[in-house]
Amino acid sequence: MSRRTRDPSSATLAVLRANFRRHFGGEPAVCRAPGRVNLIGEHTDYNAGYVMPVAIGFYAYAAVRARSDGWLRVHSTNFDETVELPIAAGPEGVRPRVGQHWSDYVWGVAQCLLAHGVALPGADLLIHGEVPLGAGLSSSAALAVTAALALTQSVGRSLDPLTLATLCQRAENEFVGTRCGIMDPFTAAFGRGGYALCLDCRSLAYRPVPLDVRPLPNAAAAPMRLVICNTMIRHRHAAGEYNRRREECERGVAALSRLMPRVRSLRDVTLEDLLEARGRLDEVIFRRCRHVVTENARVLAAAIALEDRDFQRFGQLMRDSHSSLCQDYEVSCDELDLMVRLALESDGVYGARMTGGGFGGCTVNLVREDAVERFRLFMAERYGQATGHRAEIYVCNSADGASQLVEPPGKGQSWQRISPA
Repeated sequence: MSRRTRDPSSATLAVLRANFRRHFGGEPAVCRAPGRVNLIGEHTDYNAGYVMPVAIGFYAYAAVRARSDGWLRVHSTNFDETVELPIAAGPEGVRPRVGQHWSDYVWGVAQCLLAHGVALPGADLLIHGEVPLGAGLSSSAALAVTAALALTQSVGRSLDPLTLATLCQRAENEFVGTRCGIMDPFTAAFGRGGYALCLDCRSLAYRPVPLDVRPLPNAAAAPMRLVICNTMIRHRHAAGEYNRRREECERGVAALSRLMPRVRSLRDVTLEDLLEARGRLDEVIFRRCRHVVTENARVLAAAIALEDRDFQRFGQLMRDSHSSLCQDYEVSCDELDLMVRLALESDGVYGARMTGGGFGGCTVNLVREDAVERFRLFMAERYGQATGHRAEIYVCNSADGASQLVEPPGKGQSWQRISPA
């Protein structure tokens, strides 16, 4: 554990604890992990590429108390549902229930912790999520990371954030069935208030990039804010298409590696390589690969632009990213495209793009600080007129990663982050 921060969420904590007492009795320990918005670098993480996420101040909370009878009892306040399961897998090594369910994340995390050598005799766990569901803001990773942190804390164990993140990725891959990359759990574990993370998903090296709303002295750019616009749409085929895109990238790597043996992932491919090999690739596979290759280059350029407070350049890279996601990767949808078009019509917007897996969810927008309120009103009105849906719009604050509530005697409440090994 490391840095402690004050937090104004006393009302949330009071409700959380009251709910825990009602369902399980007694007083719990409390942990939380944030959602994230990805500024740029979409569908590159599972291709060993580059991403630039920001942890945001929407959290998944877990209140926990250890049990000694081998059972895991979990209640979700969001779904008003309680699940009781033996904490260990059955004799066939499979979960004793069928179907996709919110509790898959918690049970999967427990199995990964057990396999890692964390002895879990059982637990009562109450989950409360603030991250909008299905919005592409990583509610699932926030849930997995806070559950993993809570379960380890309940037995007096402490895992470093990288171990926590990789175990949570494994849980989602193996026990939920989503072949996600490392970005989401990594951001939930490593997030840093005031910074984006420029992450190399192959080496897992990262550097914090200052997310300061102020331009450099004498710079032409005005201060900016990050604003998320939620389409309130989530198309049913999203999960299947996500896995299909990953399979298409793997097919591209297999074809390219036969031509260039050094290629182990799309991270190893330059645009020149790809153009030279175009005639040997299926056209759809070529376009999928082109998105990933060009998106990696955009992330590296965007990090430089953000460090230079060149918001115009950063905004152009966001627009280019959305075009590539729409045309080459085909993971956008009418509602996301409309959101981006409307944003770029609004005064004071540097850039806009879809964020997350696609097929609905949110856009992320770089907006001049003095234009934020006009932007919110404009987007809400125009999107509602065009679609009949009421958009949710959030002005973002960056956040620290996963943490545990501590209450030093006489000093009130504070959040203590997990620290790198």
